[in-house]
Amino acid sequence: MEFAAFADRAERLEAESADLATTAGVADLLSAADDLATVTRFLLGRVFPAHDTRTLDVGPASCHEAIARAAGPNVTAEDVETRLADRGEIGAVAAGFDFGGQRGLSAFAGGRKPLTVAELDRSLRELAAVEGAGSESTKVDSLFGLFNRCEPAEAKVLARLVLGEMRIGVGEGTVRDAIAEAFLVADGGAGGGDDSVNDGSDDDSVNDGEKNGSDAVALVERALQVTNDYGHVAVLARRAGEEGLRAEGLEVGRPVQAMLAQAGTASDAVESFGEVAVETKFDGARVQIHYVPGGGCGGAGDDGAHEDAAFGPRLYSRNMDDVTDALPEIVEFVASRVDVPVILDGEIVAVDDEGSPLPFQEVLRRFRRKHDVDRMRETIPCRLHAFDCLYADGDELLDEPLSTRHERLVEVLPDAAADVRTTTDIEAVESIEADALEAGHEGVMLKDPESAYTPGDRGREWLKRKPAVETLDAVVVGAEWGEGRRAELFGTFLLAVRSDETAVATGTGPTGTNGTNVAADGPDGYATIGKVATGLTDEALADLTERLEPHVVSESGAELRLRPEVVIEVGYEEIQTSPSYGSGFALRFPRFVGVREDKSAAEADSVERVARLAESE
Repeated sequence: MEFAAFADRAERLEAESADLATTAGVADLLSAADDLATVTRFLLGRVFPAHDTRTLDVGPASCHEAIARAAGPNVTAEDVETRLADRGEIGAVAAGFDFGGQRGLSAFAGGRKPLTVAELDRSLRELAAVEGAGSESTKVDSLFGLFNRCEPAEAKVLARLVLGEMRIGVGEGTVRDAIAEAFLVADGGAGGGDDSVNDGSDDDSVNDGEKNGSDAVALVERALQVTNDYGHVAVLARRAGEEGLRAEGLEVGRPVQAMLAQAGTASDAVESFGEVAVETKFDGARVQIHYVPGGGCGGAGDDGAHEDAAFGPRLYSRNMDDVTDALPEIVEFVASRVDVPVILDGEIVAVDDEGSPLPFQEVLRRFRRKHDVDRMRETIPCRLHAFDCLYADGDELLDEPLSTRHERLVEVLPDAAADVRTTTDIEAVESIEADALEAGHEGVMLKDPESAYTPGDRGREWLKRKPAVETLDAVVVGAEWGEGRRAELFGTFLLAVRSDETAVATGTGPTGTNGTNVAADGPDGYATIGKVATGLTDEALADLTERLEPHVVSESGAELRLRPEVVIEVGYEEIQTSPSYGSGFALRFPRFVGVREDKSAAEADSVERVARLAESE
C-alpha cells in the first residue's frame, strides 16, 4: 500500500464523527490492506507492538528540525514551533508546509517515487536502531529524507506517527472491533483468507470461523490480551480465523498487560465473593517476570519475540518497559531459585538496612537508573514480592482460579510468594490490614479466590483497600521556570485530568462558564485543574525537569507547554468549582506527592472522577 493511500484513509477516518461508521471504515481499510500488521499498528500510532520495548526515541525538537529542513532553507525549527503554538498539533503544522522544493533530482526528473507503508515501516525501524554518538543528527537526517517525499496528508500522518500522536479518532477498542468485523463476522469485511495480499504470514489456511459480533469481538480481545500486538492479531484473524485466535496463547518473553484493581471495601468483597483472599498491598512498583532457565537472554527478532528457547530473567514494568538492567539483584534472586519456565506478576519494594519498606519514590529511582546501577543497588536495595503466576512449566494459567495460581506460585518461588489469607469475616480483613500498615505497607488487596487473570482488565474481582486519603493522578501539561537558586529548573507545574466529552455532552460533568467543552484550554483530551509548586525538594524538581524537558512543545517567556506524558500524584485539601481552569474545578492547596511512573497519561484521573469527588465533599 502506498503511504499516500493510507494517509488519505486516515484523513477520512479523522473527519468521521460516528463511532459505527469509524469502525466500518477501519474494517474496510484492514480488509483491503496488504502489509496488514503495519497498517494496523500505524492506525494506533505505533511502529512496534505494545509489548516491544523498542522506541523511535525522537523528541519534538528533532521532529521540528526535520520538518524545518524539509520545508526549505528559510524555515527554522523556531518557525515550526511558532506554528505549533498557533495550531495546537504537529500534524496540522507539517501539512501546512510545501516540501516540494526540497525534492531535488527526483522532482526535476518529473516526480517523486511514492513512499509505501512497508518502506516507511522499514525506515522507522532502522531509525529506532540508531544509537550512540551522533545518533540524534542521524535521526534528523532520516526524518528529513522522509518528510521530503511527503505530500501534505502524508506529512501530517508521518509527524503524528513519529511523535506518537496519531489523533484520528481511532482507539484500541475501534481497531479490536474492526478486526472482528473485517475477518470474523458473517458478511463482514473480507470474510475469509486472501492469499493475494502480503500480510507477513506463511499460513495459507482460510478463515472459516465467521462469528456473530459479540463472540467475534471476545475472540479478538482474548488474543490481544495474550499478545499485546494488534498487527499480529489482525494477521491471525485474516489467515486463521476463529481457530487461530483460540490457539494463540502466552509466550514467555512477551509481556502482557497487568490485571488491575478497583477501589472497594471489605463489605463489598465479602458480599461479592463470599470468601475473600486477602493480600498485603505493597508500596512498590509492579513488575512482570519472564524466565526460561537454561541459558542467556535470547535476542529479539523483528517482531520483538525472543528467538532462543532459554533466556535469563527479564523484568517488565506495568507499562511493559524492560527494567531488567536496573534491578540485577532481582534477576539474580529469580535465576537462583526458579528452575522451570515462568511468567510471574509481583511488586518490587525498596527496603532499608533492616528490611523495612521505603516509600514508593525510592523504588522508582531504581527503575529509571541506567548508570551507576551497582552503587544504587547498595544505596537502595530492592525486594521482590510475587503475588501471581500466569505461566509455569508449560501450563498457561490465566483461566485458572486465583487459588490455583497461587499454589503454583508457591511451588516455583516460595521464597518470594506473597502470603494469602482467606476469610469471610470483615473484622479479620481489618485485622490483616492493621498488620500490613503496622509493617509499613500500603494496605491490603481483596481478591476473589475463584477469579481468572484477565490482562489489562480493571474488573471487580480485585479490590484495593487503602487508608482514606484522597489524591489525584494528574498529567503535567505545562510548567514555569523557577526563580533564584531554582532558576534552571521547572518550579511550577500546570496539571490536567482526562476530559470526558460524554459527561459534558449529557450534562453529568462540568462545563465552562459559557457552556463550552471544558477541555478547551488543555491539550486534546485533557482539561486543566490547577498548578502545583509545593511538596517538591530540589532533588524532585531536578528529576521532574529532566523528565519533562523532552516533552516541551513551546516556550513563551517563563511559561512552557508540554505534551501530556508524565503523570504525578497530587494531594489536596479540597476541590472547588472554578472558571479559571478548563475542567471547571481547581485544587485547593495542592501538594506534590510523587511521580506515577507506573501510569501513562491515558490512565490519569478524569474530569468525571473529579466531579464525583467534589460532590462528595
